[in-house]
Amino acid sequence: MNNKRISALAGCVLALGVLTACGGAPDFSGAGHGDVVVQVHAGDTAAKIGNTLKAAGVVKSVDAFVAAAAKDPKAAGIQPGIYHLKLEMSSDAALAVLDDPDKRIRNGVTVIEGSRLSTVIDAIVSKTKITRSALEAALKHPETLGLPAYAHNDVEGFLFPATYDVTPKETATELLQQMVAKAVSVQESLGITQAAAKLGMTPEQVVTMASLLQWEGKRSHDLPKIARVFYNRLAKPMRLQSDATVAYANGSTGTVWSTQAQLDNPSPYNTYVHDGLPPGPIGSPGEEALSVALNPADGPWLYFVPVNLDTGETVFSTTLAEHNAAVNQLRAWCASTTSPNCH
Repeated sequence: MNNKRISALAGCVLALGVLTACGGAPDFSGAGHGDVVVQVHAGDTAAKIGNTLKAAGVVKSVDAFVAAAAKDPKAAGIQPGIYHLKLEMSSDAALAVLDDPDKRIRNGVTVIEGSRLSTVIDAIVSKTKITRSALEAALKHPETLGLPAYAHNDVEGFLFPATYDVTPKETATELLQQMVAKAVSVQESLGITQAAAKLGMTPEQVVTMASLLQWEGKRSHDLPKIARVFYNRLAKPMRLQSDATVAYANGSTGTVWSTQAQLDNPSPYNTYVHDGLPPGPIGSPGEEALSVALNPADGPWLYFVPVNLDTGETVFSTTLAEHNAAVNQLRAWCASTTSPNCH
């Protein structure tokens, strides 16, 4: 092979730091320089990730990244999250970072099922650099958060329970939008609008019902029966008398025991005082509670009470006499245990 041929091939391989196989896609060479933060979303394809990387200045071309991913067995397992990468990396070097789950930035906020808005705010402030004042400012403009029309600009109940990766530059509004978008996505996947109509309810009422279930039920298999109790009471009509709503109205974490003053709280959320459902959710329900709210069990029950606060064992009754007997069973259990749940 003559020197001209060798020189031509060398030009194909490396020129000004850009690696280009003859006829192939342009690619940077080496490990790159500087620092850039990139987010990979759930469901992103190699092409989508390549576009994100190219837009951030990480890789030279999408095609080069896709070609590198095609020959990398680990590429199919890239985890969604936030990654620190460098500018002008080779596609192979970028993949080496994305292939390693330990390279993800662990700056996440977890919203627990049933979390109230106040609890979510506390979690964000404690886990990120987003300030409480920034969150409060964002919440003053709920119309910017992507809430569905049936939420009536009430954020409570629409910050979906999940773990969210937070980028260093993410704003309060952007993070809240992410949480709301997840709630809307799950609700739409359950067909909430159509399913609610079949129950004679609005989607917001279903979310409200689900939020009650999330607080009232400790065991998954009890949730459909608790839902039926509430629906049976609404049909009577009969006040729901949900202890969870009493706790919400009084700003407490809630137990099965409430003082008379708490039970008498005139808040519209107190279902011991007011008929029907409370005016909105009392926390953020998860997918299971939402599904159960749309698919209650069949049965005649009008009452329920846990009789073991550690295990969540619950008795369902159709008459007040049966219910009172179950309440006495709970009192006896509490008298025989030192469980902190009794106090």
